[in-house]
Amino acid sequence: MKKKNIIIISSVIGALLIIVAVTAFLNAGNAAERKDLEEKAVIQVISSGNILAEFGMELIQDIGGVDFAANLDTSDSGPREHIYTGVLLNSILEELEIDINDYDTVIAKAIDGYNVAYEAGEMLDGDNIYLATARDGEPLGSKSTGGSGPFQVIVRKDAFSQRWCKFVIELELR
Repeated sequence: MKKKNIIIISSVIGALLIIVAVTAFLNAGNAAERKDLEEKAVIQVISSGNILAEFGMELIQDIGGVDFAANLDTSDSGPREHIYTGVLLNSILEELEIDINDYDTVIAKAIDGYNVAYEAGEMLDGDNIYLATARDGEPLGSKSTGGSGPFQVIVRKDAFSQRWCKFVIELELR
């Protein structure tokens, strides 16, 4: 009986090791692509697996960033107001000729795998969901340099900053 249990446990551990190895291999290419997007400060807009558009700082500058106040509330500090510079996320989609009304959800995806979903209705609510590039007059900086950008989605009506997304590299439309 003990020998049978050892065989079963060994088989399960072996299967788990294979799964981890395959997952790591598959994510290795994805990690390189994500790092490239971060270094180039580019965001891809994707729907149904197809890239609809790519944009970077140039588009945001063309649209014209605005300053807005938002409270950053972290686990190690209380809420503190900061002045961010950015563009309404829906304005970016409009500039790219993407109609948010054709979708139900926008998912902001970060380089570290973090995702946040926003309903299309929230996107249409003016002065709420921004793509920020600077905080208190300073560029957000990339994850690799200890920053929270170069792009960060900020939901102004989120009192606890829980639906913000740092290090954004992709917007998935569903």
